[in-house]
Amino acid sequence: MSESGTTLRIEPYSAKHQAAVIDLILPIQTNEFSIPITAEQQPDLNDIENFYQQGHGQFWLALVDDRVVGCIALKDIGNRQAALRKMFVAAEYRGKAYGTGLALLNVLLAYGREQGLSDIFLGTTALFLAAHRFYEKNGFTEITVPELPASFPVMKVDTKFYRYTF
Repeated sequence: MSESGTTLRIEPYSAKHQAAVIDLILPIQTNEFSIPITAEQQPDLNDIENFYQQGHGQFWLALVDDRVVGCIALKDIGNRQAALRKMFVAAEYRGKAYGTGLALLNVLLAYGREQGLSDIFLGTTALFLAAHRFYEKNGFTEITVPELPASFPVMKVDTKFYRYTF
């Protein structure tokens, strides 16, 4: 329960929420952060089950009254390592009042621990200053490109990279 009295729940992705996931992610990318990207340029969003929910991977949703208000993904990249991807939270559900981002991250980290992962890597843009603080506060360490495993999927917009070691 959040301070506002609305119950937030985290659950694994199911296909019935596919359109809602795209409707959450795309406006954040294009409107808030002016990243010129389309849904078509993100084929993973049209095949979440086969792209993320394989091996040690998973994709979670933050839901309030069955409305998708956040998401986070873990992509298995082999060698007991994974990439954190697609972490997005609707603006009105960010911050301490709801704790949506932290709830999503905690579920992902607990899952990674259960799966016996050694490391989780992520890439983000220099623009996401709040994200940088969030990751650093939650145990991620900034790393350089040469420190990334060869199997890490670097996105064109990624300029800053982090690692979480279990």
